[in-house]
Amino acid sequence: MAVLKEEMSSAVVAPANRLKGKVALITGGTRGIGFAIAKAYVREGAKVVIASRTADELRTALSILKELGGDATATRVDLSNQAACESLYTAAIRAFGKVDILVNNAAVLGPLKPILNYPAEDWQSVMQTNVNVVFWMCKAALGSMIPANEGSIINVTSGVAEKGRAGWGAYSVSKAAVNNFTEVLAEEVQQYRIRVNAVNPGATRTAMRAAAFPKEDPNTLPKADDVVNPFIYLASEVSRGVTGQVFNSSDWMGRSF
Repeated sequence: MAVLKEEMSSAVVAPANRLKGKVALITGGTRGIGFAIAKAYVREGAKVVIASRTADELRTALSILKELGGDATATRVDLSNQAACESLYTAAIRAFGKVDILVNNAAVLGPLKPILNYPAEDWQSVMQTNVNVVFWMCKAALGSMIPANEGSIINVTSGVAEKGRAGWGAYSVSKAAVNNFTEVLAEEVQQYRIRVNAVNPGATRTAMRAAAFPKEDPNTLPKADDVVNPFIYLASEVSRGVTGQVFNSSDWMGRSF
């Protein structure tokens, strides 16, 4: 809980109500980058649905979003199968009547081991969360976005998606799959004015980063609140027509649009 309170006090760019009237659904929205996106979105005027498996984190995150003046709701869900993903999306529609923005942020790191020694059950778990959940959430989203003839899907990716790195196993492979999936889906749904993009937050001060680089000084890294600019851009009307691209948060720090 202390992490969430610390994240709440992080400095942010003054909001401009660029997402007023929009509804966003964010998976993994109670901590790290997902929570930073949720805060940025409510500051920009969006209604926000956050989802996580942990009830205590959901309550704390939702309380903070409401303290920020946000119209938000939280859903506890274990996104381990297609039915759970569909149930989450239905809950978001029930809460606010629509979903304009889907942020697929939920992900797991898995063990950092060579492929030869990589446990099969861990491989399946990482691919399930990092790839299959993105697929299921997007299928659910298209059910409402296609009839609405608009929408923005934002998939969170990683630098190891661009070039595989020894010892990164399923995580690296899963994020490469997310990038390719983003490109495939973007072409398929562009005719419905739905844009699909991915964002690589880069090295960020998060628990996952600390697990991957335990000897790294986190104070040398940007906070999660510092990497949300491209997520705001891709959710806003300014990015209408932009699709099938991978954005790097490092290119957007301190940038206005």
